[in-house]
Amino acid sequence: MGAMADLIAEIFIEEGFPESSIQRATSLELPGYYRPERKWDLLVIHEEAVAAAIEFKSQVGPSFGNNFNNRTSEAVGDAQDLWTAYREGHLGNVRPWLGYLFLLEDAPASSRPVRTREPFFEIDPAFRDTSYKRRYEIFCRRLVRERLYDAACFVTASQDPEGQVEEPASDLNFARFAAEIRGRAKALLEIEEI
Repeated sequence: MGAMADLIAEIFIEEGFPESSIQRATSLELPGYYRPERKWDLLVIHEEAVAAAIEFKSQVGPSFGNNFNNRTSEAVGDAQDLWTAYREGHLGNVRPWLGYLFLLEDAPASSRPVRTREPFFEIDPAFRDTSYKRRYEIFCRRLVRERLYDAACFVTASQDPEGQVEEPASDLNFARFAAEIRGRAKALLEIEEI
């Protein structure tokens, strides 16, 4: 994930942001609303604005089920906490930009359909007879559709060092994620010039 963070930082630098505005190792905390602060994986702070707060998460077996539930709760809660802190004036006057990048291990256990339990109510049909791979795709897409995150990227890879990184959904691929970052970077720099 460090290489992905470096790649995303490079996009901001190419668009004209100083390297000093990009935080990858230290000073990654932003105020929250339900908690004092939250540490993000990559921050871009420019002219007293959160140009970007990006979260990098991964899931490697064997417990795909428990981790899926934990990852979804965490991402939704983190976004809600940040948006409420922004609404309450704790993050300045420029709307933060949130990105979410998820890497899933491409393995038999993540790719086969998973049984669901519905003792009282039916689940959302979108999740019926789906694998964890498909569920993460739905999850990432919904993070953006519900405007919890401005962009999401979903990729898979096996543990084989010779294996390829795959992008299961064109709307969640890295090229699109990078384009969203470039758009955000250009917009902030234009605001600064006015």
